[in-house]
Amino acid sequence: MVSLHTSPLATPGTGDAGGMNIAILSIAGQLAERGAIVDLVTRANGEPVSRLVSPGVTLHELAAGPRGPLPKQRLAEVVDEFGEAVAVLAGRLHPRYDVIHAHYWLSGLATLPVALELGLPFVQSFHTVAALKNATLTASQTAEPERRLLTELYLANQASAIVAGSAAEATALIELARAPAEKIWVIPPGVDIQLFRPGRKDAADARIRAQLGIVAGRPIIAVVARVQPLKDQALAIQALAALRPLRSELPLLVIAGEPTPGEEGYLESLRALAIELEVAGAVRFVGAMSREHLADLLAVASLTVIPSHSETFGIVALESAASATPVVAFRGSGLVESVADGISGVLVGSRDPVDWAVVIAGLLADAAALDALAVSARHHSEAFTWAATATATLALYGALRGE
Repeated sequence: MVSLHTSPLATPGTGDAGGMNIAILSIAGQLAERGAIVDLVTRANGEPVSRLVSPGVTLHELAAGPRGPLPKQRLAEVVDEFGEAVAVLAGRLHPRYDVIHAHYWLSGLATLPVALELGLPFVQSFHTVAALKNATLTASQTAEPERRLLTELYLANQASAIVAGSAAEATALIELARAPAEKIWVIPPGVDIQLFRPGRKDAADARIRAQLGIVAGRPIIAVVARVQPLKDQALAIQALAALRPLRSELPLLVIAGEPTPGEEGYLESLRALAIELEVAGAVRFVGAMSREHLADLLAVASLTVIPSHSETFGIVALESAASATPVVAFRGSGLVESVADGISGVLVGSRDPVDWAVVIAGLLADAAALDALAVSARHHSEAFTWAATATATLALYGALRGE
């Protein structure tokens, strides 16, 4: 499993790490539990090294380009060198490889030639589709480069199979990236229902509130994502301000995540927006969190808000639901599959902050309805497990081998 631009071990919410990192590591562990040997391959930021991550899963960090981190925009410059390093690794370990699975377009660009040279099936997971991102572009967002668009078109047609996280992603691949429908396998991601669980709330509530500096009982609304215009944390802040006429006291909005490299200015614009709308005292920017700390936050929160313009699926929506915390999300892209409207949360069909505020206020005002939604949200999440994702992935691999 190849992830050129970000290590599967990177903390989600930092740099370019996010749901993809969670998915790769979780699936790899579940594949290993089912008897597979999994090598995770990424670019080394420091000294090249190979190390065992867990039984059956080894991480290989390969040298490519100058030493140290590279901005994602420059990684295309080292694709060929990285591909050559993967070829050396695969040549040395080839007898145990049955498939190469690339995650994100840069990984595919680097390793499709390796798979062709070795005669191995090649699986591509895009995680985000450039054409879809460009189709939902806002004035504050930068269009994805032509090279990525063309590369995704090429990979979609050359791959042995493509994994889409949702039917929405599959549709985008077919309509926008011209992917052959017969090559696409829709395999939703999962959620760690042992880590993300409502039972964490009792132990974590007082500590989380002390860290945030708020009293017991005040509602917390969580927004969990890398800070970038695509995730549109600005809409969450605007919705918070629009709550003012609807509630005597504002809930606390907690924005968890760090800016994607190059988007530091967007973070500053969010701080300025909170000041301008006079809600800065009700907003906390807490940066990226460990998985344990995030699980505590989601268990304590009353609601999770996901205002993203588009999501391939929306792993945070599942993590929140597993924590028995209902989700308020934008009705579009993969979120219509990760959020069951009226069961695990509420989907909002507009991007008007007032509409979001009305939904949030209504949920916070009706404790019985919110409790019922919390229970059904947990049940909804239990249908999505990493074990199920891995089982479907193994079925795909087996089909490519003619099993």
